[in-house]
Amino acid sequence: MIVPIGEWVIRQACATASRWPNHLHVAVNISAVQFRQPGLAEVIVSALAATGLDPGRLEIEITESVLIQDRDGALATLRQLRALGVRIAMDDFGTGYSSLTYLQCFPFDKIKIDRSFVGGVGNDAGSLSIVRAVAALAQGMGMTTTAEGVETDEQRERISAEGCNEMQGYLFSPPLPAAEIERRFLAADRPAMPDRIAAA
Repeated sequence: MIVPIGEWVIRQACATASRWPNHLHVAVNISAVQFRQPGLAEVIVSALAATGLDPGRLEIEITESVLIQDRDGALATLRQLRALGVRIAMDDFGTGYSSLTYLQCFPFDKIKIDRSFVGGVGNDAGSLSIVRAVAALAQGMGMTTTAEGVETDEQRERISAEGCNEMQGYLFSPPLPAAEIERRFLAADRPAMPDRIAAA
């Protein structure tokens, strides 16, 4: 069921984001199974056309497993999506078969640092060193970095000091339904909303 569910998520995310202010982006996780199916680009084109969402406001998140079985096919699909103007993020970087060749062969817009490293930055020199190295690598290659699973002010401060551009986690908000996001953040008297929302 992951393919039809994934297609529904893409359509729903685009429809929801199209109602939000233009400076907001939406990020959608794409499973390796769905990514390997033919027609992913067409599904995204259809969703963008139906909702009128600017392609630059949609971010697709993939994991390294997408690139393992058929790197050439995956790169062709990524280039199709990039040609549309969609942003591409490497999710959970460092937890699988991490290879710097992936970053060489395709210019990702973003690297997401897995929560398993973020959680240890306060008491584990190794985790902090990994966060520092990934942030420096991304900066040198013109990519954004997002630290996942930020839950404390100490983590936020340490990660910010290492040059990460973005963070997500329970320190900022738990996962919320779209209607609750709108109620909390889009009302005129509410705090400013973050620039990017993860849809699935």
